[in-house]
Amino acid sequence: MRMPSDWLSSRFGRGAAAALAGALPMFAFPAPSWWWFAHVCLVPWILLIRTAPTGRRALYDGWLGGFGFMVAVHHWLFPSLNVFTFVIAALLGVLWAPWGWLVRRFLAGVPTAGRVGAALVVLPSGWLLVELVRSWQGLGGPWGLLGSSQWQVQPALRLASIGGVWLLSFLVVLVNVAVAVLVSVRSSRVPAVAGLVATAVATTAAWAWSPHPGPDGRMRIAVVQPGIVSGADSGMKRFDREEQLTRALAGQQLDLVVWGESSVGFDLAQRPDLANRIAALSRLVNAEILVNVDARRSDQPGIYKSSVPVGPDGPTGQRYDKMRLVPFGEYIPARSVLGWATSVGRAAGEDRRRGTEQVVMDVGHGLRIGPMVCFESAFPDMSRHLAEDGAQVLLAQSSTSTFQHSWAPEQHASLAALRAAETGRPMVHATLTGVSAVYGPSGARVGSWLGTDRSASEVYDVPLARGVTPYVRFGDWPVHGALLILAGMCAAEGLRALRVRRGAPAPQPPPARTVRESPVRHGH
Repeated sequence: MRMPSDWLSSRFGRGAAAALAGALPMFAFPAPSWWWFAHVCLVPWILLIRTAPTGRRALYDGWLGGFGFMVAVHHWLFPSLNVFTFVIAALLGVLWAPWGWLVRRFLAGVPTAGRVGAALVVLPSGWLLVELVRSWQGLGGPWGLLGSSQWQVQPALRLASIGGVWLLSFLVVLVNVAVAVLVSVRSSRVPAVAGLVATAVATTAAWAWSPHPGPDGRMRIAVVQPGIVSGADSGMKRFDREEQLTRALAGQQLDLVVWGESSVGFDLAQRPDLANRIAALSRLVNAEILVNVDARRSDQPGIYKSSVPVGPDGPTGQRYDKMRLVPFGEYIPARSVLGWATSVGRAAGEDRRRGTEQVVMDVGHGLRIGPMVCFESAFPDMSRHLAEDGAQVLLAQSSTSTFQHSWAPEQHASLAALRAAETGRPMVHATLTGVSAVYGPSGARVGSWLGTDRSASEVYDVPLARGVTPYVRFGDWPVHGALLILAGMCAAEGLRALRVRRGAPAPQPPPARTVRESPVRHGH
C-alpha cells in the first residue's frame, strides 16, 4: 500500500493534489457560502507548496492550484464554454505560478522569524497581484476574488469601506499563511501568532475609526423579475409578463421601477408601440421605469445592451451602454483566432458593441442612480466612480438565466453587498430570473431575495446615505501597497544575489529537521 508521502512524490499525484487544494476556496462562495472556510481554505495548498523539492516544482504547484481554483470557482461556465473552460483555466492558472515560488521561498524548511514576518505581507501581496491581473475585463473580470467571500460578515463589510474587496483578500490570505505556519512549523509559531495579533489590533482600530454612512432618507424602489420565459416569441412573452407584474405595483408610492438585463429585446426607437406601453406603466405607477434594451440600434451600427429610463412621456433621453462585456458570452476575444469557440459552446455569434462612459441618471423624485449591467457589478472601480459622480443608489441589471440551476445567480447577487459597503451607497441587483437582491449602504441585506424560482415584483424601502467612504476617497490603496511590498522584496532579492556574485558568503539555510524537530546530520 502506497503511503500519502509516496503518492505526493509522484509527478501525477502531486499535480492532482495541487489542483484539488486550489479548488477548495469554492466552498467559501455562494451557494455553500462558508465564509469562515475562506480563512483556512488555502492552508492545504500552502503546506503542499512549501514542501516542493525545487523552485521549479513550486511554480508547477502554483500553476496547477490556480488551474483548480479557476475551474472550481467558474464550474458553472462548463455548459456554455464546454472544454474551453479548462483551456481558459489552464491559461489563467499560470498567474499563480510565481505565487507558488514565493510560498516556497519564504516558508520552506524551518523559516526564521524574519522569513515568517515577511511571508505575512509578501504572500498576501502576491495573491493580490494575481487578483489584480486577472481582474482585467479581457481575462474574465474580478469574479471569485477571495475577499468577496466575506459578503455577509458585517465587520468585514465595514473594512471593505476602508480598502474595498482588496483589503479583505489581503487579510484573508494573511490569516491562511499564519495558520499554515502554526500547523506545520512548531518553532515558528511565535512570529505567526505575533503577526495575527498585530493584524487583529490594526484591523480592529481601523474598524473602530471607519466612519459610518450617515442616514439620508429612503426611497421606494420596485424590482420586476419575470422569471423563466422560453419558447417561440419569448421576447414578447417576457415583455407581457413584465408589464403584468408592473401593473400590480400601482398605488404603492414608488420612486423607481427596475426591470432586469435584456428585459426589452427591441430597439424602442423602432418599436414606439412598446415605448408607449412602458410610458403608460410609468404614468400608472407614478415613477420612471428603468428597462434594459438588448437590441440592434437604429441610430448606430451593432447590438448594444443599454439601461434606458422611460417616464410618463416615453424614453427620457438618458442612456447607459454597457462598457465591459463578458468574454465569449458577449464577444469573442481575437475572433479570427478563437472563433471556433462558437462550435463547442454557447459563445457569442456576434460581438456586442461597447459603451464609452459611465452615466449617472436623474430619474425623478430627487433620485440619482448609477446603472451597471450584468457582471459590471463585479468591478469595484465602476461602482466607486459612480459614487464619486454623485449616484445615490447603485443599480445592476442582470440576467443569469443561462446558469439558472448553478451557483452563479447567488454568487452574482452577493457581489452587490460588497459594492454597497465599499461605496456607502445602497445597491439594487435586479435580474430577469433571479437572484434579485437589495443591500443598504453598509452592505446589509434589505428585504428578501427573489430566488430563481420566483416570478414576481417586490417593493423595497431602500435607505439612502450621505458621506464618502475611505475607499471611495482613496481608491485601491491596498493594491498600491501590495505593489510596493513586492517591489521592496524584489530589490532585497536583487541585493542578495549581487552580494553572492561578489563573493560575499551567502546566508546558510537552516538545517533540515525531523518530525521531532531534532537536527539531521548531513550524510546520514
